[in-house]
Amino acid sequence: MAQPDPSVTRIAGPWRHFDVHANGIRFHCVESTHDRDARAESAAGASRPLVILLHGFGSFWWSWRHQLRGLSGARVVAVDLRGYGGSDKPPRGYDGWTLAGDTAGLIRALGHSSATLVGHADGGLVCWATAVLHPRAVRAIALVSSPHPAALRASALGRRDQGRALLPTLLRYQLPIWPERALTRHNADLLEHLVRSRASGKWLASEDFSETIAHMRRAIQIPSAAHSALEYQRWAVRSQLRSEGWRFMKLMNRPLVVPLLHLRGDADPYVLADPVDRTQRYAPRGRFVAVSGVGHFAHEEAPDEVNDHLRRFLGQVYDTTR
Repeated sequence: MAQPDPSVTRIAGPWRHFDVHANGIRFHCVESTHDRDARAESAAGASRPLVILLHGFGSFWWSWRHQLRGLSGARVVAVDLRGYGGSDKPPRGYDGWTLAGDTAGLIRALGHSSATLVGHADGGLVCWATAVLHPRAVRAIALVSSPHPAALRASALGRRDQGRALLPTLLRYQLPIWPERALTRHNADLLEHLVRSRASGKWLASEDFSETIAHMRRAIQIPSAAHSALEYQRWAVRSQLRSEGWRFMKLMNRPLVVPLLHLRGDADPYVLADPVDRTQRYAPRGRFVAVSGVGHFAHEEAPDEVNDHLRRFLGQVYDTTR
């Protein structure tokens, strides 16, 4: 079976696809176009705030389709992270510093001085890193099942339930070559298994899931995409044994100074409640919301509810009622 090329990620909809160069590589971006009045105002010189959407492991920009359609009053841009989808796939650069530099560079390349970052899982960890390492570039962060990295580490090492949910998969990913083959063989069956094991039954039975998993299967089989996705997981583990990881976690061990919203499905079997509770130490003024009846992919499983929370949060951040 021939491997798909990055063009499979250029899915049509009420958005436009474009490429941006930042931090030395090219990123595939998708911008909402449904808010035509706001776009006209922007073209005339009015300034709209920038909101950047960062996806999680094994996915690509498509995971934010409901937010691209449902958020208005801002410039909403979903990005294929380094190594994913239609973005470049360099062999290196999957450490916290480089990923934060990618996002800060994207903000500047998109013509803004700051942005609100919205991230799911690994994308959320990029939000945390960018907010700490490039604080002037980040106006606020909103997260979906993405607790503070120090809180997640402490919970995984200190609690049996979170350790069982997280560590076996992470440790298997540390092997060379085999995880890439396992993730892509049989038309990426393993990726679907991972998603199914972390999502709610209601979403799994929907046409929305069927369409999404078909796109995800194709995108992870783009040459080098699986390897790049796994490099995020490998750095997260291996850095804990190296001085670079100690330095990174030391930098992260400080209170967040920008507004924060954290959303977690209360049926999420992968990121449990404990690391989210521990995160409040790092964001004492943050808002923490449990989304009822959904799993690890709240922004896809309950998009209307998540969009309502995001709209209210953005309205507070930018002091607007839109």
